[in-house]
Amino acid sequence: MLPIPLPWLIVGVLISLFGTYRVGHHYGWLERDNDMKIAIAKKNEEARQIEQNMSEKLNQQSAKLQEATNAINQKTSALAAANRAGKLRLCPSSNVQAPTNTPIASANTEATSQPDRPTDTASDAERATIEAIAEIVAQGDKNTAALNACVDSYNEVRNLLNGKS
Repeated sequence: MLPIPLPWLIVGVLISLFGTYRVGHHYGWLERDNDMKIAIAKKNEEARQIEQNMSEKLNQQSAKLQEATNAINQKTSALAAANRAGKLRLCPSSNVQAPTNTPIASANTEATSQPDRPTDTASDAERATIEAIAEIVAQGDKNTAALNACVDSYNEVRNLLNGKS
């Protein structure tokens, strides 16, 4: 038969092999964790760079939008000043049709009526209409500028994220 120390020797060898495996496994996980920390730090740095670039592009678009809004406001102010000064007029309607059974005008000028105001000055209703049209146009210009800035910002960020900068 086998002497007694041999089974204890086999058990000792198995325990030492298992212990060596466990220590190697433990240190392997620690090494993997350190590698992952390095990779995560690298990815975080890349993300910060992309974020800075995106912020820079968005700030540029915001500045362009502000300039466009200022230009629109100046144009609106100029239109309002011209309207208050009476320089703007609505075109008379060109589609006015006279009835077909109108009498022929006579040469008698005594029966003609004179307008209350001179025809070259704009009425209050016409000025209010011009003001309303100017406001609608200004708001449309502002909305168009804002939409274009939004689309440009989206395209720049998309290109930046897709790596097409």
